[in-house]
Amino acid sequence: MTPMAPLLTTTSLPRIGDPAPDFEAPSTHGNLRFSNWRGNEWVVLFSHPADFTPVCSTEMAEFARRAKDFEQRGVKLLGLSIDSIHSHLAWRENLKQVLGVELPFPIIADMTMEVARLYGMLHDRVSTVATVRAVFVIDGKGVIRALVYYPMSVGRNMDEILRLVDALQTTDAHACATPVNWRPGEAVIVPPPKTVDEVAERLSRTDTERIDFYLSKKKL
Repeated sequence: MTPMAPLLTTTSLPRIGDPAPDFEAPSTHGNLRFSNWRGNEWVVLFSHPADFTPVCSTEMAEFARRAKDFEQRGVKLLGLSIDSIHSHLAWRENLKQVLGVELPFPIIADMTMEVARLYGMLHDRVSTVATVRAVFVIDGKGVIRALVYYPMSVGRNMDEILRLVDALQTTDAHACATPVNWRPGEAVIVPPPKTVDEVAERLSRTDTERIDFYLSKKKL
């Protein structure tokens, strides 16, 4: 059996529950200190492999079209690639002309790859000169709540990113969990009991849809 090549260690990978790494970088909206720009709002930070590429262009256009949906949830959008500011600005103008959309959010020009490395956006076995399609959902306290990586050949699903934000904000607000394929307005999962007394209490409740003592749903 041929031994596997050793893993390269040129990137780090933040984990769920970690503080989002802070950084300062140039962007299409000027120099940006992430912690100051974020304030106390949620952020969806996403990277794309390169400007003026087909899949990335469709994604950027859709982020722009859905920007108000994110804004209504108190979420800021922030893009990133390792292209230059000049490239970002030219691409922004091109998308306005060919797809009829204007990008309302900043795009970081990470030519030093510093931010990409902080967030584990460079996957060396795929490319050392382009970021993968990474998505980080960061809450109002600056904590990473979810992260998703896509290969370069597959575009992201904007409905799923919004659904993920909705689920995270709902579970925070109501101390619950969400079941498979959950959508806003549907029943949520009641946290399972942790003691025998809580089991008895759960079995006596009439305000939940009880499937079993450990699996109950309720409408919010």
